[in-house]
Parts: sequence; C-alpha cells; structure tokens
Amino acid sequence: MSLELAVCAEMVFLELPFVERVKKLHALGFGIEMWDSRTKDLAALKATGANFGSMTGYSAGSLVDPEGSAEVLRTAAELIPTALELGIKRLVIHPAELIDGQAANPRHRATGQMWLTASRTLEKLGALGVEHGVVFVLENLNTILDHPGIPLGRAKDTLALVAGVGHPNVKMMLDLYHAQIGEGNLIQLLRDSLPHLGEVQVADVPGRCEPGTGEINYPAIAAELHSLGYSGPVGLEGWASGDPEEALASFRNAFS
Repeated sequence: MSLELAVCAEMVFLELPFVERVKKLHALGFGIEMWDSRTKDLAALKATGANFGSMTGYSAGSLVDPEGSAEVLRTAAELIPTALELGIKRLVIHPAELIDGQAANPRHRATGQMWLTASRTLEKLGALGVEHGVVFVLENLNTILDHPGIPLGRAKDTLALVAGVGHPNVKMMLDLYHAQIGEGNLIQLLRDSLPHLGEVQVADVPGRCEPGTGEINYPAIAAELHSLGYSGPVGLEGWASGDPEEALASFRNAFS
C-alpha cells in the first residue's frame, strides 16, 4: 500500500522563486503543500500542473477565543475559493493564532472555556467544510521549542478535540516532528490517532530536517503506517540538511 508523499514548498529549494520550487517538486513526483496562499501567484501555480494537497486554511483569529473564533471562520471562508481553484482539499488550522510562527497571545495554561470554544469552532468549520467539499485538519504544535504559549497545542490535545467533535470534515494533522519534541511515544500516538488522521507530517529531531538526520526512526514509522493500513498523505514539512534533492530522496526512501 503506497503513501501519498508531499513536500512543503516553503522549506526546500529556497534559492528558487516559489513557482519554480513547485515545478521542481512536481517534476520529482511529489505533491505540494504551502502556507499563506495570499502571497502567491495562483495563476502561475495552477499552470504548473502540480498536485496541491494542503495550505493554511485561515489567516487570523484563534480557535480558543470567543472573539477570535469568528475571525477563524471568516478568514477560512475567504480562503476556500483559493483552495478550490488549486484543487486543495485539506486546509490546515492551529489551536491558536500564530504571527510569524509565534503565539500572537501567549498563554501557558488551557482553561475549560478554551476547550469549549475550540470545540464549537471546529464544529462550525466542519459545517463549512461540508458546504464546500473540503476538510479542515488541526495540526499539533510543540510548545517547548518552536511555538511556546500555544494552548491545546500538544498532539494529545488536538486528538481529543478532533475526536470529541467527531465530524467527517474535521481531521487531525499529526506532525511527528512536533510530537517527538513535546511528547514522544510516536508509534502509540499513530495507533491512537488513526481513526482521525487527515495527514501525517514529518521532519527529524533535532533540526527539523529530512528523515535520517536525527533521532526519529522513520522506517519504523513507515512500517507502522503500512501495518495500520494508512494510505493517506505524508508531508515533509522540514528543511534540507544539505542538497535538497538528496534530502528528498531520503524522505522518499524512508517511506517506500
């Protein structure tokens, strides 16, 4: 059973303009993932013929704040036409607002109100997803190194939210790089998350580079995914430690 391999074009072939990165990745046989679509030339991206799998699905607001949740829903609705134009079905969201990758409003303790607000917002996103034929995937984040101050960012929290909502258009984006830093126990985490998985993202620890550069046993991860019968997308959201094509070959080899 083969996996759908994709690469975040924001993080490789950095010497090339974004559209040229997409062309390069497409020629190498990978699907394409990206972050903020508002800065991109959509016509040029579409003309590449690449398979676009995911993009960031909101541009402001926070799942966990009553005031901010309306912004998440508003901006998600604004971005859906872009997603549909590029054939994207997975829209990535986070538990709280990020500005340049950092918590817009750092908080180090989650409250019951945050859980309730996040759950209600995810339900509304699910309804929006049904309306437009897209799936919102909630990504876990580590709060130790990359994203301090993001409440409900751990994989166990994002899984609990997605499972609690139980909506077919709300899934989990399980980022194993973040999970390794914050929690570990990745094989069991895969097993627990399987019914709710929309995508698995990977990069090694430390360094956030391609598989084989750090401590995560990605061949074992791949074997477990095959054993579980998972055949969905696996996305490399990581830097190349050296030559990008060699890094991508290492990624492909780990999951072949």
